[in-house]
Amino acid sequence: MSTVNGGISFWYAQEGAPAPREPLPGDTTADVCIVGAGYTGLWTAYYLKKAVPFLNITVLEAKFCGYGASGRNGGWLYNGIAGRDRYARLHGQEAAVRLQQAMNATVTEVLDVCETEKIDADQHRGGVLEVALSPAQLARLKAFHAAELAFGESDRELYGARETADRIRVAGAVGSSWTPHGARLHPVKLVKGLADAVEALGVTIHESTPVTEIRPKHAITPYGTVRAPYVLRCTEGFTASLAGQRRTWLPMNSSMIATEPLTDAQWESIGWDGRETLGDMAHAYMYAQRTADGRIALGGRGVPYRFGSKTDNDGRTQPQTVEALREILVRFFPQLAGVGIDHAWSGVLGVPRDWCATVTLDRSTGLGWAGGYVGSGVATANLAARTLRDLIQQDSGQSGPTDLTALPWVNHKVRKWEPEPLRWLGVQTMYAAFRGADRREATAHSAATDRVAVLANRLSGR
Repeated sequence: MSTVNGGISFWYAQEGAPAPREPLPGDTTADVCIVGAGYTGLWTAYYLKKAVPFLNITVLEAKFCGYGASGRNGGWLYNGIAGRDRYARLHGQEAAVRLQQAMNATVTEVLDVCETEKIDADQHRGGVLEVALSPAQLARLKAFHAAELAFGESDRELYGARETADRIRVAGAVGSSWTPHGARLHPVKLVKGLADAVEALGVTIHESTPVTEIRPKHAITPYGTVRAPYVLRCTEGFTASLAGQRRTWLPMNSSMIATEPLTDAQWESIGWDGRETLGDMAHAYMYAQRTADGRIALGGRGVPYRFGSKTDNDGRTQPQTVEALREILVRFFPQLAGVGIDHAWSGVLGVPRDWCATVTLDRSTGLGWAGGYVGSGVATANLAARTLRDLIQQDSGQSGPTDLTALPWVNHKVRKWEPEPLRWLGVQTMYAAFRGADRREATAHSAATDRVAVLANRLSGR
């Protein structure tokens, strides 16, 4: 069996590379310059242009729209947001509840815009099912479920082994938690549809235009400089490539595989009729979806980080990572031991030092940014974009504060990552600890979380 390795992602293999847009033709001006044409940048352009149609908005993209995480992710549109518990400690439970409620509503917002703009992204709102496969995972699952209820998610449901199997027959699953605030989608179909919608509104997108440096009122590229009162950095896992940003967000690597299409008999043995997105409670967790064309797309951590915050060029994945992901697939669904893996790929996501997603506008410089989503960016990017819109309208005097600008993640400050080689050593050690903890928990009869994982979480600030 032959597996396509790299080539950006399976999603782009299905859709094909987009027709190239023109690079920046030279020096120019704009009202708002957005650096990065992934979900954050495109959603921000969309909402700003809808709110203020006369704005001159320019989007600069180093490769093409969705080249980064927006075109490589697992297609989880769900209500998770990185850092919520820390925001509860810093700003109080009520503020964190408001943030969670905003994320719940964001799932509906994205689906509504897809309907309005006629974007067919294979979206299906089946919710999110997170399963436990050991006593320790079950204890964490129950604590996680209780925490979600405490943050106001009253429509979440807790299942035992039998109810879990009624949804998806995961081998050895002893319990699960399900939320309706989630949907499966095709990442590239969403990013392509969103780019088309943005251009139809009159936004200019320049591809093949890498930004090398961002300064107040300037985005500098090899082809010229865009001058604008507002310059927004929407580069997520590729932020480290910008001058002065090497230690801002760590580019964490995540890898995926996509199976060949399963037969009707195989699907009958698995279930999964609700098309829920599927995750687990492992420390080095997995994530999966049932695709619209009848495959399983499944992801997890491979080589978590490359020395010096380097990123890959085409998504190529190490053979041992592909095999590790296949092992997860077969552990969950033993009847798929002989199934073919059609595609494997990797990409990077942005991780702040305190693992908290943020959205910021510096009113003294006009510089703004959003990201650090830690793998929850499909929905969080939309909330960030609407928040950047409100912050710019507030700063320019077009509106006052809004519910979004008052959320606790706005203007949150994060310290930088350690210099190398400490950064590399720390990440490698952390994920080695997590993988070891998962192996020990899988064979233990204790409900206690492995002590090494507890220590790794504490030291990493996760």
